Amino acid sequence: MPWFVWLFAAAALGAAEFLTLTLVFGLLAGAALVAAVVAGMGVGLFGQLVALGAAAAAGLLVVRPIALRQMAQGPLTREGSDALIGKRAEVVQEVTATRGLVKLSGEEWSARALDESLVIPVGALVDVMEIEGATAIVHPRELLP
Repeated sequence: MPWFVWLFAAAALGAAEFLTLTLVFGLLAGAALVAAVVAGMGVGLFGQLVALGAAAAAGLLVVRPIALRQMAQGPLTREGSDALIGKRAEVVQEVTATRGLVKLSGEEWSARALDESLVIPVGALVDVMEIEGATAIVHPRELLP
């Protein structure tokens, strides 16, 4: 029952992947499963090794680089307060380095100026540069480079 040996190897490699999270052992576990299927169909040891090698090579040379590239990318959509960064707001109450109020996405937010020397008047349009807690850090639109 060589297929059972391949299944045992796949389980051991899967456990190793669970502990390391490298995507290497998991792909090798998948290759061992392919070898188990080939062994279950009655193919000899040489055919099993060829199937193992082909599946491992495909996984490590094709699948792993694609998976790593996808994991390295940030999320496509920002949620919560992160989604407000870069949005335009209107000053409702004069914004200084310490206090102010802006209308942002239909809501009023406390705000302060990114540049501590600026005083932004009521009615000015500003860009949200970052969010700190419940405070929007803003900068006037006309002063942006």
